[in-house]
Amino acid sequence: MANFFKDNDDLQYYFDKGVDWEALVRITEHEFAEASGDGFSSTEEAVAFYRDIVEMFGEFVASEIKPYEKEIDEQGVELVDGEVVFPERLAGIFEKIKELDLHGLPIPRELGGMNAPMLVYFLNSELMARADVSAMAHHGFHAGMGMAALVFSALEGSTEVDPSTGRIVKTRWRDAIEEIAAGEAWGCMDITEPDAGSDMAALRAMGEQDADGNWFVTGEKIFITSGHGKYHFVIARTEDTDPDDPMGGLNGLSMFLVKTYEDDESGKRHRIVQLSRVEEKLGHHGSATCGLVFDRAPAELVGQRGEGFKYMLTLMNNARVGVGFECLGLSESAYRTALAYAAERRSMGKSIDRHEMIAEYLETMKTEIQGVRAMAVSAAFHEEMAQKLSIELRYGDLDDADRRRLERMQRSHTRKARRITPLLKYFGAEKAVEHARTALQIHGGNGYITEYLPEKLLRDALVMPIYEGTSQIQALMAMKDTLGGIIKNPQAFVRRMAQVRWRAVSSRDPLERRVAQLQTLSFAAQQHLVLRTAGDKVKGLRGKPLSEWSDELTKNWDPKRDFAFAMLHAERLIQLLGDVLIAELLLGQARQHPERAEVLERHLERAEPRARYLHDRITTTGQRILASLSTTSAEMTDQAAE
Repeated sequence: MANFFKDNDDLQYYFDKGVDWEALVRITEHEFAEASGDGFSSTEEAVAFYRDIVEMFGEFVASEIKPYEKEIDEQGVELVDGEVVFPERLAGIFEKIKELDLHGLPIPRELGGMNAPMLVYFLNSELMARADVSAMAHHGFHAGMGMAALVFSALEGSTEVDPSTGRIVKTRWRDAIEEIAAGEAWGCMDITEPDAGSDMAALRAMGEQDADGNWFVTGEKIFITSGHGKYHFVIARTEDTDPDDPMGGLNGLSMFLVKTYEDDESGKRHRIVQLSRVEEKLGHHGSATCGLVFDRAPAELVGQRGEGFKYMLTLMNNARVGVGFECLGLSESAYRTALAYAAERRSMGKSIDRHEMIAEYLETMKTEIQGVRAMAVSAAFHEEMAQKLSIELRYGDLDDADRRRLERMQRSHTRKARRITPLLKYFGAEKAVEHARTALQIHGGNGYITEYLPEKLLRDALVMPIYEGTSQIQALMAMKDTLGGIIKNPQAFVRRMAQVRWRAVSSRDPLERRVAQLQTLSFAAQQHLVLRTAGDKVKGLRGKPLSEWSDELTKNWDPKRDFAFAMLHAERLIQLLGDVLIAELLLGQARQHPERAEVLERHLERAEPRARYLHDRITTTGQRILASLSTTSAEMTDQAAE
């Protein structure tokens, strides 16, 4: 019987060797404090349980979802009498997942879940996305929103934890979390509005408080995945901000939890928030993408007013990691579909997988999927460890030494997650589109007709670089963090660059030398961008010690003027950063497990020439387009003055 976990050696590698399960299990199980009850007594016992779950789910999605992928796509969802209606097949799939108790997989046991790491939930998400990406998009908003409610409650201090066992004694939205864990409800996040997609500073939905202190949300939200859910985390404006400050609007946003409907004892639904429409989309037909209208909908403020952007980032980071695994599943489906077709389709006396170009296509797909999976697993691990360490620091019974140790660990995991997450979202999304298109090309004319799968995969893939933050936003985030880090701490950058250059020529390990040479190209491109960005400031640093550079470089920034060159090359930079990150991760794996060296070699074969090209584009181009934009801006200013 088909099993999407057992047929994937790379995915099994992470279960067997590629994850620090000891650290993740220990913090998830609170050092096995409840081994005598319903908790695990060892890491081995826990991981064996996780593996059983993933193996079971791998068989379930292969047999219960994959055969009906085209049917789900063709039937789609409908809005009937103000409610979303799923087709019988898809509704049956969700009911079976509910029976398997998988909605609450990462939710703590005391709240009705299985207390598995979020990483396990993400691995299941990849398997489900391989079967049908739209069904996975819906499923992901179950446990994901339940965990968000728990994390938000912990961050604002409304959760109580028994420090001796780690068990949650009280949490603010317990009823909602338990309902989600049971598969009886689901949630979503509501950010996008008409004329305010990526520009969050332009959001206009209002959060208002009455004389008794009650909060209400009024406004419109669009493009909301699983917007028919019961529990919505909604971003709304509560504070007046400077209209002349393009980013000032972020400071006036707050986060709310809004219950969108109530069901009475007879089962009749009473809507509080109206569904205005279900979008007719190019792909993702099994997922409901909704428009919503809030008309003084009762709301609960999350945290403090004006902190909405902070809470949104926490939610968005996890969502972007989830999208990375979603993209992996789609890419894996495209690769497996193309591989099977190429093995059967004959041309010129042999199957087309024996033709040189097709063989190269297939190997490239396999290599890139393995690279993205390395990023995805690493991002999920560090994000989860950072969040759980934050909760441990807040609620744990710690002495000073333990607190300092955990604080260092938390900062390290946060830093790594922050680095990896935008790269994962960018690479996962862009490669999903590339892989779907490659699968279509390998199928030839058959790929373009609806009888075969590739056209559906391509339609599903095209939204990946758009939702949960466009590829361009990920590039700008990576650019900002990378260059900002250099400007704040130039000494560390100079030190790292010197170390990398030394390894590039002196390392006895040829793979380490090649990775260091790749890093050298990346550092050179970053250095060029910093010099172009802060050129005038750098001139004033001559003769000054490195210790004074940071203060000088961070003075008097004008983003419109100073970052133009870096913004132009941001997408090239993130591509370079991603290739380097994958190489670093695979090198770490190869040092521990020599069989992974072959994966790294395949990646380097492709990354090395690409890095040279990207470095050359960054360091030799851009002036012409910037000059043209400057001329256009000057002309517009003159016209406005007239």
